[in-house]
Amino acid sequence: MLQKPAKGLMIVVSGPAGSGKGTVLADLRRDKAFAYSVSATTRAPRPGEVDGEHYYFLTREEFEKKIARGEMLEYTEYCGNLYGTPKKEAERVIESGKHLLLEIEVQGAKNIKRAFPHAVTVMLLPPSFAVQEQRLRDRGTESEERILGRLERTKEELQDLSDYDYIVLNPDGGIADATAQIRAIVKAAESAAERFPDLAKHYFEN
Repeated sequence: MLQKPAKGLMIVVSGPAGSGKGTVLADLRRDKAFAYSVSATTRAPRPGEVDGEHYYFLTREEFEKKIARGEMLEYTEYCGNLYGTPKKEAERVIESGKHLLLEIEVQGAKNIKRAFPHAVTVMLLPPSFAVQEQRLRDRGTESEERILGRLERTKEELQDLSDYDYIVLNPDGGIADATAQIRAIVKAAESAAERFPDLAKHYFEN
């Protein structure tokens, strides 16, 4: 009898600030088929964020030591802070058969795709630039300078849309629809022919 591949998929979700990545990924993590790899960063925690749950909050020195030891699956610098994915944790999730969810910015997603061509990349976007700006202002957690910097960064990020496998829009109040779209993408990717390289050989076995 044919069986699905034992290893899970690597699902990379990117999106500009205000796209709702955290909320969408939290919704996906309620599904036991998914597991979340906690990223590391040198930025300061936001109110309510917990070390080891939202991010591993490291000093720049600690982060750079991990890079030197080859312990990061990928890493990049964004708005003056380092972000990266611990390699050991990512490998553990995939080997368990669960689908690995990675929240990674654009350059990091490119690095992942180069190293792991079979990774599924999704760009999550607000419905418009105006909505994105309003979401950032409604947070009330960042300075005007930081908000403008994030908005300017979005213009650069959207130049790389064609590098992504899928685009998912996340309108206000549309979390359920956005997560449903990503689940549908993953469901299709589970059945990709490249995931069954030995199917012809085993098909005729009893």
